Parts: sequence; structure tokens; C-alpha cells
Amino acid sequence: MTVRWISNVRLPQASACRHGAERRWRLGIDHSGRIVRVLPLDAGSHAAGDNWDGDWISPTGVDLQINGGLGLAFPELESTDLPRLLELLELLWADGVEAICPTLVTCAVPPLRQALAVLQQARLQHRPGRCQLLGAHLEGPFLAAARRGAHPAAHLVVPSPGALQERISGHEQEIALVTLAPELEGADAVIAALRQRGIVVSLGHSAATEAEAERAFAAGVGMLTHVFNAMPDLHRRAPGPVAAALLRGDVALGLIADGVHVAPSMAVLLQRLAPEQVLLVSDALGPYGLTEGRHRWDERVLLVKDGSCRLEDGTLAGVTLPLLEGATRLARWSGEPGRAIAAATLVPRRVLGERRTLPQLLLGRPLSESLRWRVGADGAMGWRRASEAAL
Repeated sequence: MTVRWISNVRLPQASACRHGAERRWRLGIDHSGRIVRVLPLDAGSHAAGDNWDGDWISPTGVDLQINGGLGLAFPELESTDLPRLLELLELLWADGVEAICPTLVTCAVPPLRQALAVLQQARLQHRPGRCQLLGAHLEGPFLAAARRGAHPAAHLVVPSPGALQERISGHEQEIALVTLAPELEGADAVIAALRQRGIVVSLGHSAATEAEAERAFAAGVGMLTHVFNAMPDLHRRAPGPVAAALLRGDVALGLIADGVHVAPSMAVLLQRLAPEQVLLVSDALGPYGLTEGRHRWDERVLLVKDGSCRLEDGTLAGVTLPLLEGATRLARWSGEPGRAIAAATLVPRRVLGERRTLPQLLLGRPLSESLRWRVGADGAMGWRRASEAAL
């Protein structure tokens, strides 16, 4: 078999040492453009092949929290929206995102179930060149009223297995992630029911104390939804769920790296404290892919400016920035591009159960379905499909 070689490549790792040179690798590409060899290079080696000069290679992005795009809000999906939904999946693919958990924020039962049915139809039409629809992310309705943020209060519900089944019956295999407030009465039974089905449970829109969060993590809650937002902050006398997650060490921390939801310095501090726990999410809303200005969101108005979405009363609701823009911003703030890349591409896969190493993930993957990342002289990081011309 004839193999074309790419050499002097770096592989992003969440736990990579911040100081010193990372290991370099060489990749073998077969005649069909698939990666068939991933081999480490000895220090100081100059193996033959296309020299990438230390650029990184990674799988494409996975977004566990995205609420819509191109004017579509996932909880409002109808069957007539299917063509535009497929167009959105093509836009996401062009933006370097391979798969998403379409996020359904708190809403009434009939539109929720209708949206799940439309998403099921779209999954059946998956093809190359489109982002893949993973199981849905239900963000609500079992949320703390005081921490609901932009979620409509009228549709918040007391947690119970019955209320859960009313919403997901018949779609149980199509739910990947549920965000809830674990301190609410009845939440324990819902957490147990979700974990029994293999669904990831995330703490979010919650007023949980440190002790309540610890109990939730022990019961199987494995993630924080948009860490620091819609939950108690990290306070010296009331450490809250963020401290509990950091000390436990195995709870994923979903981070919106736009610089508005969380200050850049705090985002960097979080990743340095827990490099293997931080994963990036976009939290993109319906105006993703559209121009800024005024947009509709259910019966409300969204004001979009500089990539941020707010309600008319000023409540921060989400963003319109692509997932990988968060990786480039985090890399610029931290000076640790490998970790920032991993947070958008590797850690989300780990949360959903992927256990293969990065070399194993790359083997058999078309080079065109991988990303090449480079940091410029000005410190800015950019990416392209790995099979395209050099950055």
C-alpha cells in the first residue's frame, strides 16, 4: 500500500504540559485520503513527508449545547422547517462542527415532542457534508426558578419521573443530555431514571450549594451547564457547585468562551485548574448564521450585538458565535492552543462516552474530516480542513 506522509504534527491533549515542547507525530495517508498511520517522532527527528512545522491536527468539533441557527429555534421546529434545518447542518459542517446535541430549552410539552419528532426525521437524512445530529440536550424544564435566566417561568416543572416520561416517551433513545437543578424536590428520582437510560445529567440553572452539588455528583450528575452562569459563583465562604466539581475531578465543565458569559481570565483559570474537565459549548441561538440586530425568540425579542444575544430587559441569553471561535479565543487568552483545541473536539466526545485515545480516533478518519490548526506570529489561531491548502 502506497502511503503519503505528513510529519512534524502535534496532537492536542487536554492534559498536555504547558511548558516545553509537545511530542511530534507523523501521519500516513493512503490513496483514498484516510489516515492509516499515527506514529510518534523521536525528539529531534526530521522524518520525510509534508512538514507541518508543529501545526496541530484534531477531529472536528462536537457541540453539546446549541439552541438553533439560521432563524430556527430547535424547540419551535415543525416539519416544514426540515429543509432549513438541513441547511443549518451544512453551515455547521462548514464551520468545523461534526456533531451537535440540539438543545431544547424549557417549553410546553406539545412543541417539545414535535421538535423531537422533526429532529428524528432529520437524523434519517444525514449524509456526508452535514453535521450529525446526536441525541437532544433537554435544558429544562426541571430548573430553579431563581436561576432560570432566559427560560420562560410558565413552563418550569417540578421534577418527577412522570413529568419526564410525558416529555420523552417514545424518544428515550434520542436524548443524550438533560440539564436540571438537582437540589429541587423530586430531582433524585429523575436523575436515577436518566442515568438508568444512559443519559448524561448536567447541573444547570441551579441554586445548589456545595453539599447539594456533591450529593448530585455522587448520584451520577456528570457535568455543569455553562459553568459560572445561572448557578452560584465560586465564593470564598460559599464555594458552590463549581468548587465541588473541581475538587471531584471527574465532572465536565461546559464553558461558553465568548469573553462575555465568563471573563477571559476566569476561563483561563478554570482550564488551568481542570484541563481535562473543561469543554467548550457555543450556546448559539436561532440568529446564528444571520446578521446582527433584532430577532424573534418565541414571543420575545432577541437583541444581537457583537455575537451576544440579550433579551430586551438585558438578560444574557446566548451567542451567535461558532463553536470553534470559542477555541481560538481561549487559545489566545491562555497561550495554550493544544488544550483549547481539545476542549472543543476531544473532551465533548469523552462526556458522551468516547474512550479511544486521540491516535485511535484519527486512524481511519479521512484527512478531509480532520482539522489543521496553526498559531500565527501575532498569537492568533486559525483552522482549516486538514486536506485544504496550508493556512
